[in-house]
Amino acid sequence: MYEVLGSPTSRAFRVIWLLEELGQPYKVNKAAPQSEDVLALNPSGKIPVLKDGDEIVTDSTAIMTYLADKHGALTFPAGTIDRAHQDALTNCILDEIDSVLWIATRHNFTLPEEQRVPEIRHPAKWEFGRNVDRLMKRCKGPFLMGDTFTIPDIILCHCGTWAKSAKFPSDNEDLKAYLKRCRARDAYQKLTSG
Repeated sequence: MYEVLGSPTSRAFRVIWLLEELGQPYKVNKAAPQSEDVLALNPSGKIPVLKDGDEIVTDSTAIMTYLADKHGALTFPAGTIDRAHQDALTNCILDEIDSVLWIATRHNFTLPEEQRVPEIRHPAKWEFGRNVDRLMKRCKGPFLMGDTFTIPDIILCHCGTWAKSAKFPSDNEDLKAYLKRCRARDAYQKLTSG
């Protein structure tokens, strides 16, 4: 059984959702960033952390890639052109969506108060909107890679939820419809209902 360390309200949600999609058994240790449990496994203190027996994997995207490859689902095979396109989308989302949300979040409450620049939120919101518009032009069907739901879909849907809670508005109708499709998936519903 896999163990995921990290709060389900963090990027750990991505890993938990992927495990639900894969139908794999897991347990969640709601350890906080920088907690003793996390620091014992990841010197940076960041979550999520995955325990697979005696093996430890850190970083949500690395964990998801490992699990998807291991179980042969939610990804295209390594070495294929589809995988190259999938990885390009993953990196685009991390660089242009996730990182913009993260920088704004850090300056909102994560960094020490004397290091925060609250004004960063305004250009971050503008950049987020521009980047979403560009990204949605790359969408190939109901999901980013067409008919196949993959890792970048989990990341983008999670970022869409994060953006809403952070009050990052987006009037992109394609994104709204896309997020609705992703959130309608059984695994997502199981994690968020109730």
